[in-house]
Amino acid sequence: MIKNILASKYIYEDIKNLKTVGTISDNHELGITEVAQPLGVIFSVVPATNPTSTVIFKILIALKTRNSIIISFPAIAQEVCSSTAQLLYEAALEAGAPKDCIQWVSNPNREKTKAFMSHPDIALILATGSNSLVAAAYSSGTPALGVGAGNVPVLIENSYNIDMAIDKIMISKTFDNGTICASEQAIVIEKKNMHKVLQALDRNLAYLVPLDEVDALESSIYDKKKQRMSPDIVGKSAEYIAKKAHLKTSLSPSLLVVKQDKIGKEYPLSSEILAPIISLYEAKDFEEALKICSQLNEHGGTGHTASIFSHEQSKIMAYSNIMNVGRIIVNTPSAQGAVGGVYNNLTPSLTLGCGSGGHNSTTDNISAKHLLNIQRIAKPKE
Repeated sequence: MIKNILASKYIYEDIKNLKTVGTISDNHELGITEVAQPLGVIFSVVPATNPTSTVIFKILIALKTRNSIIISFPAIAQEVCSSTAQLLYEAALEAGAPKDCIQWVSNPNREKTKAFMSHPDIALILATGSNSLVAAAYSSGTPALGVGAGNVPVLIENSYNIDMAIDKIMISKTFDNGTICASEQAIVIEKKNMHKVLQALDRNLAYLVPLDEVDALESSIYDKKKQRMSPDIVGKSAEYIAKKAHLKTSLSPSLLVVKQDKIGKEYPLSSEILAPIISLYEAKDFEEALKICSQLNEHGGTGHTASIFSHEQSKIMAYSNIMNVGRIIVNTPSAQGAVGGVYNNLTPSLTLGCGSGGHNSTTDNISAKHLLNIQRIAKPKE
């Protein structure tokens, strides 16, 4: 419900006054007039992790810019996405929009998706989903706005209250069972504060997975052959995952926490897991914490998002300078902070660009302004 509100009310408030038709600027001094033109037909792919909210979001920014849109839904969310699109289409027609301005693909599959992506009448692909999907969009020959994967580290620096930081991380990482790609994947803390972090996690009913149960958890949540999280645990509760992995907890845990000291393909819990599971790394000092965060960022999250809790501007800047990400979320829950409009003034969006680091064309939070061709009428210099 909260994601649908963000995708409708927050997006509406953000774009309602944006000029998207006709003359949008007229600079008499430079002799340049800018005119907004629609792109044409947009083909959009929606992820299973945020199905209805992404449908709402992409339809709104498409119609705001006078583009028609064709949407391909995830197989496991066909019914709910179809109902959502139908609801918006009926509302659009009632408001005077042209027939067929919103369409969706019946029984989508890889072949249909590929055909739409490369169709000459598609003006732009809005691709939100797996790395392979985004790569297919960018290699289709059609202009595309895609997003990369997130593997978000969160550094709790010494100047920030640890209890407050953990409370905010819990708000983010447990939200919708961790399905937002900007949610935290690893907490990095200096060794001297580890005890306080563990106490705060315990107070929030997080379960610290014992060393002898880590292998069982890893095999339950990660497909090592395909180098990706198991689809059947995405968005599931910590309690469900604990039972699936036969963890020996008597709690109904809110979050599963695993201490880690290695990063890479051989260590699944150092990768992005879209579920209420988080890794915990110990650093001897701030400099080592920076290195750990940078390594996590480079391991599957380049260009996306990083989070830090600190009251020291110099430490925030040091962190920002070392992280190859499009957005640094400061002292707020990362999932809600990165999508914008709630905790900060970032553009509200459910499609987060990752720039060149994530092989994307922009680091922006994608919105209506990205779905326009700007025609410039240039008069001679006087």
